[in-house]
Amino acid sequence: MRFEIIPVTPLQQNCTIFCCPETLDAAIIDPGGEVDRIVAAIAKLGARPTQILLTHGHIDHAGGAGRLAVRLGLPIIGPHRDDAFWLDALPDQARMFGLPDCQPLTPARWLEGGETIQVGNQTLEVLHCPGHTPGHVVFLHRPSGLAQVGDCLFRGSIGRTDFPRGNHADLVRSIRDVLFPLGDTVRFIPGHGPMSTFGEERRSNPFVGDAAVG
Repeated sequence: MRFEIIPVTPLQQNCTIFCCPETLDAAIIDPGGEVDRIVAAIAKLGARPTQILLTHGHIDHAGGAGRLAVRLGLPIIGPHRDDAFWLDALPDQARMFGLPDCQPLTPARWLEGGETIQVGNQTLEVLHCPGHTPGHVVFLHRPSGLAQVGDCLFRGSIGRTDFPRGNHADLVRSIRDVLFPLGDTVRFIPGHGPMSTFGEERRSNPFVGDAAVG
């Protein structure tokens, strides 16, 4: 799977383009804003976008999804239905963080853990990983050992759980019981900041590493 990371908005959220190297079909994951930059990156890749995927409903991940969907004629898929209240509140979130106005959003399809999504000839597995938000999902491309984890896990840190319906215990379970068992060599793209691997975080992450929870 080819991929391109585009940090967007003042919150520097990692919008990611996953592109099938055989068909050049592409999924745009978490287009939080700066739609023009995202469209330009797609054109530079020579990719053909077919869908927009959302890991969760926070403004920095979903704020540009509606505008991008209209501009490119794409369906919005995900997250899990438990994040519907966050997508309904996108206008309030935009005002709170001083980001461009946006409308409430209902995706064309909600996602459940265990489902799959086709991007050209490539298959993404959907993992339901609540904690940061109740409806947070992760997208895994198993053949290349690559995951887009949104705000579940970061290099050296984990997602916040002090927002409405966040749950610290759920987040730790999602990371320890769902993500880490996928294997130490799996690379992940977080919602913010640099990439890492599950193995590195299992060894050294001060919040969910083996030493922290053992």
